[in-house]
Amino acid sequence: MMKLSKKMWLGLLAATMSIGMLSGSASAATDYWQNWTDGGGTVNATNGAGGNYSVTWSNTGNFVVGKGWNAGSPNRVVNYNAGVWAPSGNGYLTFYGWTRNSLIEYYVVDSWGTYRPTGTHKGTVTSDGGTYDIYTTMRYNAPSIDGTQTFQQFWSVRQSKRPTGSNVKITFSNHVNAWKSKGMNLGSSWSYQVMATEGYQSSGSSNVTVW
Repeated sequence: MMKLSKKMWLGLLAATMSIGMLSGSASAATDYWQNWTDGGGTVNATNGAGGNYSVTWSNTGNFVVGKGWNAGSPNRVVNYNAGVWAPSGNGYLTFYGWTRNSLIEYYVVDSWGTYRPTGTHKGTVTSDGGTYDIYTTMRYNAPSIDGTQTFQQFWSVRQSKRPTGSNVKITFSNHVNAWKSKGMNLGSSWSYQVMATEGYQSSGSSNVTVW
């Protein structure tokens, strides 16, 4: 076995730490690009470098474009900067994803266009400098990650639109725990989760960077 000097050991330790830090950064990086539309109107989405994406849309049906993680987590802290958020009509700037077992579609909505989503009101949660109303809704025979299904939607909707153009975060565990306290249990199997732009029968533009 080769005998290493103290200097060589320190160099090897520093290199190992650097590799570990790079691996940690890579695992935290966004690795999933969502670009779904029901085919209505025009949606031009660009998958930018790193965690950036942009989208312009015109007279759409329904679409969801976003960037995030292929494997969701109840403990995700998503940081983002919406440099452009300009919906004309119905649009959401939202942390968005799905679980299976049970099939749940969930939203943490930070801003919207002309329509603020509502549903059956379950309470409120305060997180990251704002208060969110908690709602549930049902979708019947609707598109899902498992084809046409009937499923629940869980919502946290900020009571006032979050200012855009600066670095902000969503601590998702605060919402998960608040939902759970209201009997709203997400599924045991986690699909993707993204910081999304969603539009419905509207036009607009957004440019979002996620990390």
